[in-house]
Amino acid sequence: MRYLAIDYGLKRIGLAVCDAEEIIVSPLCQIASDPKNLSKAIEQIVSLIQENQIEAIIMGLPLNMDDSEGQQAKCTREFSNQLQEKISIPLHFQDERLSSAAADELLAGSGLSFKKRKEKRDMLAACDILQEFLYQKTEKL
Repeated sequence: MRYLAIDYGLKRIGLAVCDAEEIIVSPLCQIASDPKNLSKAIEQIVSLIQENQIEAIIMGLPLNMDDSEGQQAKCTREFSNQLQEKISIPLHFQDERLSSAAADELLAGSGLSFKKRKEKRDMLAACDILQEFLYQKTEKL
């Protein structure tokens, strides 16, 4: 199944995909986010869903360390609700705690400038979200 992972942020949205065999996870792109006008980002994601023959969405849900949902989780759920209105494929939530930290760790020794690392961070966080989802899925089998 082809999944699209979304790392939603108030400024940037990182996207990652996997192959149909669910083996290889790859960064797809990063798009701009504007919480006051989500429709542009949602249109772009809907287009990417069609272009990449995506069968389900994995949305990173930023839970607090005590498993509670804070303001960012609320914003993510609002974005997800608006996206769900425009698509007909399933949308699943995946705990994304520490996904950005994992992306930062990967980029730390890359030699890239701060600006370049920032450009890649959200896509790599989306990869981490999708990899964790796929791992948990195979563990249940």
